[in-house]
Amino acid sequence: MNSASEHPPGSLAALQARHGPRYRWLLLMAVMVGTMASIMSSTIVNVAIPEMSRYFVLGQERAQWVSSGFMIATTVSMLTTPWLLARYGYRRTYVVAMLVLLAGGVLGGVAGSYPLVLAARVAEGLAAGVVQPIPAIIMLRAFEPHEQGRASGMFGMGVVLAPALGPSIGGVLVDLFGWRSTFFMVVPFCLVSIALAYKLVPVSGPGGVAADRDGARLDWRGLAIATVGTICLLNGLVELHGSSAAQAVPLLAVAAVSFGAFLWWERRSVATGREPLMHLGLFAHRRYAMGSIVAFIYGTALFGSTYLLPVYMQLGLNLAPSHVGTILLPAGLVLAATIGIVGRITHRFPTRVLVAGGLGMLAASFALMPTIDAARPLVLLVVWSILGRIGLGFILPSLNIGAMRGLPSNLISFGASAINFMRMLGGAAGISLCAVFLEWRLAAHGDSLANAQTGPGRIAAFNESFLLLAFLCAVAMVAAWRLHDAPEEPAARQ
Repeated sequence: MNSASEHPPGSLAALQARHGPRYRWLLLMAVMVGTMASIMSSTIVNVAIPEMSRYFVLGQERAQWVSSGFMIATTVSMLTTPWLLARYGYRRTYVVAMLVLLAGGVLGGVAGSYPLVLAARVAEGLAAGVVQPIPAIIMLRAFEPHEQGRASGMFGMGVVLAPALGPSIGGVLVDLFGWRSTFFMVVPFCLVSIALAYKLVPVSGPGGVAADRDGARLDWRGLAIATVGTICLLNGLVELHGSSAAQAVPLLAVAAVSFGAFLWWERRSVATGREPLMHLGLFAHRRYAMGSIVAFIYGTALFGSTYLLPVYMQLGLNLAPSHVGTILLPAGLVLAATIGIVGRITHRFPTRVLVAGGLGMLAASFALMPTIDAARPLVLLVVWSILGRIGLGFILPSLNIGAMRGLPSNLISFGASAINFMRMLGGAAGISLCAVFLEWRLAAHGDSLANAQTGPGRIAAFNESFLLLAFLCAVAMVAAWRLHDAPEEPAARQ
């Protein structure tokens, strides 16, 4: 059958017949727009945190929940993506997620209280978590192994424009219209992504099969355990800096118990024939297990820095929000170019070389941040930011695809979900870790972000926080070097 009319409307076969060999690239472009919206929603609001803190009269610990709340929701909802795709198909899952993201952006923009802002961020996080594993599933199923690097590079170039342009545009919006305007930035992206979804995203589930509305039930117990554990972990990290460790210890203990309970329940689900929320058999693949460790630590450093850098530039270097975006823009553009180049060569070099090399550059960029002070030109800040983004350009096209290459086709969607879960869990912990560590070092140097003036103690506290991130990247390099290339198993075509 060669014509789209011979296939059900919206089916994978009909779309392939209509668009021909280029369809897989068009599909990747369609989901790229939605992914850009979800990533922009995670980064653009960071520029507005200082002004939002002043508007709602928030302390640093409460303000960081604007980022952490998003990260928690994203982390947990990622585990539901394989089930949602199998139950409702690509199009329905994707469109509903975009509608939730759209609603979160509008709610955050009109919110008159801090709890409503947090609710909006949670809604945005839930949508972002469902959407972000989908591109990796498509790349592994729709593209041949020698095309996957190029597809990842092209996708990455588009996606990184969101965090590259987001802080720049967000900074200008905050200066001109206030913090509310940053929430509305995702609205046009969501509208475009929904329109593209109805034209290009199939109604089928992974592998082109029909969505199974009566299939396996969602592992609600596993999801509840994972949610409780994640919330307790992050709250426990925040309470570590409280007046008493008595509140932190029970929370961290519950997080540890939840982790053990989650592993037990997922093993029991497999043993009793139920579909688990996370296939623990993924981690029996050494390459995937090492990649997951790298993803967790790398997420901690990356997302911790996305929180720390805007705060450092505004409250440490006394720069206006619009200047923050301007300084970060060149690094973002270099990142987009680097991803495009590296994506074309990923099949020529071992994954561990690309990932470890990128982590090394990222670590160096953090370690060099203490060379910046009031007497040195800000050009150093631009240069070190560019160095770190070049490192990211080596990591992003290589890590997920490289770690999952060789997985059995029936585990690809679970693999994409789980490795993104590990990265986002690390990111959620990273934001809390940076906020808590910064507050600790500020107190140790006799300073506070509530003080109007920047002093040497504040700069020293920020520098020590950057050195912590450099150390985490160095640790991740050890695991990255164990990402030995494995023979590839052919995956089912999308």
